Amino acid sequence: MAVITPVDEASIARAAAMLREGKLVAFPTETVYGLGADAANGKAVAAIYEAKGRPSFNPLIIHVADARALDDLVEWTDAAHLLASSLWPGAITLVLPRKTTSPISLLASAGLDTLAVRIPSHPVAQKLLRAAGIPIAAPSANASGKLSPTSPLHVAESLGDKVDMILAGGRSQIGVESTVVNMTTATPIILRPGGVTQEQIERVLGYKIDSHHDTSTPGLRQEATDGKAYAPASPGMLASHYAPHLPLRLNAEQPNTNEAFLAFGPDSFIKGGAARLNLSPNGDTGEAAANLFAMLRELDTPAHTGIAVAPIPDTGLGVAINDRLRRAAVR
Repeated sequence: MAVITPVDEASIARAAAMLREGKLVAFPTETVYGLGADAANGKAVAAIYEAKGRPSFNPLIIHVADARALDDLVEWTDAAHLLASSLWPGAITLVLPRKTTSPISLLASAGLDTLAVRIPSHPVAQKLLRAAGIPIAAPSANASGKLSPTSPLHVAESLGDKVDMILAGGRSQIGVESTVVNMTTATPIILRPGGVTQEQIERVLGYKIDSHHDTSTPGLRQEATDGKAYAPASPGMLASHYAPHLPLRLNAEQPNTNEAFLAFGPDSFIKGGAARLNLSPNGDTGEAAANLFAMLRELDTPAHTGIAVAPIPDTGLGVAINDRLRRAAVR
């Protein structure tokens, strides 16, 4: 079981160093305990999914210490600035367009062109974020589908030695996750209710907004523009994942002449294909997960007739990779 570490200057510094090294650190926020990793490190983000046993690649909330840290990550809107200045630090997450130059791993945003971002108010979270000096991806620190953790013991019981350090900051004050608000629509939409109420948000904005946190609600379950797949676009909502424009051919042993080939494992004896990238030459599903969305995007060009994808083992993170690929292959 992971060591539960009392909070002091030394443990904060050690936790910050571990995050920069690509390790997983559980830490308290005012909502629930988060499972943190360097949001720009694809392999570290993949380790979050593996530790949680997450069945598919859902977008993760990116935590930063202050609004200035978001200037290189997202495109601001006037309404977002208004909510940020009034309700941050606090239990509200804003979904904003990601900048094309954003360093955040595409795996952390599940390949989408948006990022879910938040500034927590918990003093331990603030100290850790400032000490680390990097954006931290942090879903709740529990096994997928289990109750969210509000104490360090909950984290230890749920994740055990899958987390490298648990910073013990007492019980979370709020005990429910942050409110998630989509800021990319003409009028903001609450995608998940949480620690900040709709009334509080409307008081700041000065007008009424919609709340579409029921996944069956029309307007929440949005179809991909190419008619392909549905998948979560932030915690608490459904919308389209990134799906290539080109058709995907899964479990391909060999690419056709005009296809791009997305390989996995040693592929030196596989011939053909108009272009080739390898998710992991060593057959590491963690490395493959970290590379998945970036490599799909790179191969998704009009120069090819399709993308042939090599078989991926259906174990560990391979389960999530195959889940994502099956969704993307639906035409």
